[in-house]
Amino acid sequence: MTSELFKTFHSENLSPLADRMRPRNLEEFVGQEHLLGEGRFLRRMLESGKIFPLIFWGPPGSGKTTLAQMMARYTKAHFIQFSAVLSGVKEIREVVKEAGERLKEKGQKTILFVDEIHRFNKAQQDAFLPHVEKGSIILIGATTENPSFEVIAPLLSRTKVLVLKTLTGPDLEKIIQRALEDSERGLGKIQTSLAPDALELIKILADGDARIALNTLEQALALTQPEADGTSLISRAIVEEALQKKALRYDKAGEEHYNLISALHKSLRGSDPDGALYWLARMLDAGEDPLFIARRMIRFASEDIGLADPQALLQALAAKEAYHFLGSPEGELALVQTAIYLATAPKSNALYLADGVIKKAINKTGSLPVPLHLRNAPTALMKGLGYGQGYRYAHDYPEGLVAQENLPEELKGHRFYHPTERGYEKTIKTRLEYWRKRLKIEKT
Repeated sequence: MTSELFKTFHSENLSPLADRMRPRNLEEFVGQEHLLGEGRFLRRMLESGKIFPLIFWGPPGSGKTTLAQMMARYTKAHFIQFSAVLSGVKEIREVVKEAGERLKEKGQKTILFVDEIHRFNKAQQDAFLPHVEKGSIILIGATTENPSFEVIAPLLSRTKVLVLKTLTGPDLEKIIQRALEDSERGLGKIQTSLAPDALELIKILADGDARIALNTLEQALALTQPEADGTSLISRAIVEEALQKKALRYDKAGEEHYNLISALHKSLRGSDPDGALYWLARMLDAGEDPLFIARRMIRFASEDIGLADPQALLQALAAKEAYHFLGSPEGELALVQTAIYLATAPKSNALYLADGVIKKAINKTGSLPVPLHLRNAPTALMKGLGYGQGYRYAHDYPEGLVAQENLPEELKGHRFYHPTERGYEKTIKTRLEYWRKRLKIEKT
């Protein structure tokens, strides 16, 4: 293909590659096997043609909009996409009125897809309720935020929440490869290929977002000069230029990505704020997703600090919220603050160890029954069976302490949590020792 034909291809394909490559059916869809695999809920629903109000909760680029469009295609329903950012109650009423008329005149159902449904306020969400209840519309909401906090309870009770997972590296590679090979909608006509290190870089920087991966591929292609034989090879350097940033020194397997986050984690664990700041800056400068770093620091706060400093988890969560609110570069300072806090906090892995011991005990003993005295007894029958019998209400006893076994008989006397002498855990340890001495129920 000549350079002239290369230019013609770009001029003829005005819609973005990510939009052109949007899956049209289940066979083309990549990822979300827990929902779309053989026999799984969403696949069965699509194949049956019977659909219900849903809320898709998942990260950007995981397929929420695509799934909603596929639902309309599989059920021959009319599809309306609605933005919570641009629309209000007035627009909702207009859409619902049209949906009702369409159902009455043509017998065709309407899928109302509401992107970013969490951005609607309570009154706007309330406006959907009667129409979802009557079936005038089939509401499909999409959100990147936890619906439990962002969607009103009445609407949640009328919908089913489906959780979408972040796409994996192999998922993204499959999507990219399909775009490179597809001659109808993708880049197959111009024989485009990716250097292995360029492919790995796109996968890592996309961070599970298919849209980012395809947009990056298309932007890089726009900067690539075709060879004399018409082929186009996208290099790592071109990808970096397209993103206008120098990326981390990832190797073919993306090992350096994990090396850097490991270095940050171990610097924090080693109480070295300088080392932590260095590795944090390296990752940010290289284009790492700051929210990925925030997630790792939240994990660190529980795994390596725990109750030695209960404020550590709050600091890490606050950093995530601060960055989410401010974005870059302002929000990155909150990550710096948290890195220093975590590095200089007292350390304890007692929670991490307790979690592991408890899981081993459960795997070994199985589902042991709840002791009768700890069971709830809301009915006369349950009371007659001994539920709740012998339970001692702690507040009825001096200091709120009562000698009472709260583990199944088979695990009686076991201790899972062993607080250290570091930080606030020293206070917890002293308190537990005092309580056990008072109650004379020292456990081994």
